[in-house]
Parts: sequence; C-alpha cells; structure tokens
Amino acid sequence: MSPHSINHNTPIYLVSACLAGLCSRYDGKIRPDQGCQQKLRQGVWIPFCPEQMGGLSTPRVAADIINGDGHAVLSGRARVITRNGMDVSPQFIKGAEQSLLLAQSQVITSIFLKGGSPSCGISDTIGVTAALLARHGFHLVEVQ
Repeated sequence: MSPHSINHNTPIYLVSACLAGLCSRYDGKIRPDQGCQQKLRQGVWIPFCPEQMGGLSTPRVAADIINGDGHAVLSGRARVITRNGMDVSPQFIKGAEQSLLLAQSQVITSIFLKGGSPSCGISDTIGVTAALLARHGFHLVEVQ
C-alpha cells in the first residue's frame, strides 16, 4: 500500500519487528511470519521491537521472566533475567514504555505480537510489553 493511498479509514497495525522479517530476534535470525504479513496486507503496519527500543542489542542472550509475569515485572515483583544471569528488567520496562508511546501516537487497530517472547508473549506468560499495552486497552493478537 503506497503512502498516497492511506486515508482515515485505513487500519494501522503495530507488529513485532521479528514477525515483519526485520533482524530483531534475540538470536539474530530472520524468520518473517507469512501468515501475519498476509493478515496485514489491507492496512499500514509499523514494525517495532521493544527489546531494541529498550537498548538491547541484536543478537542478545535469551531472557526469561522469573517469579511472575509481565505485570509483576512492571510492578517490581518479578525480574527479566538473561540465561547467563544478567538482570535486563530495566531495558524491558523501557522498551515497553517506548512501545506504549508509539502505540499512543497512532490510531492503532490492533497490535500483532510474537508469542513466547518475554516482551511480547500473551498466552503462556504475558510479557512486559504485552502487559503494559493490555493495561492501556490495546487489542493484542498473538502470533506464534
């Protein structure tokens, strides 16, 4: 869709950058999700990566939420720890806050998030960014 064909009725989506095929996955691999891209064809999509927005590099050591979920990380009751023991909770929180600012700057229809991510996951353990976006009423769609 060209920028000239965008009107006020065109849906605008935020989408996890890794689903869009950008180099943002923790392992640096590029694995676009064709199904997600197909769903988004009729709208404008804005890719974002909360972990990069929080200051983490790509590639980076995988991380997990310890002792809770994204809501607990936001309230200081849980931590995000890399597999080599580094606490990256501040970066995850900053990335979530930056993602929220991006979402609030647009008229967003839905936000497509990567499942299983400590930032973006929804179903198993809600990630830090997903928790903050849900708290603010955004419609979230998890893509595995």
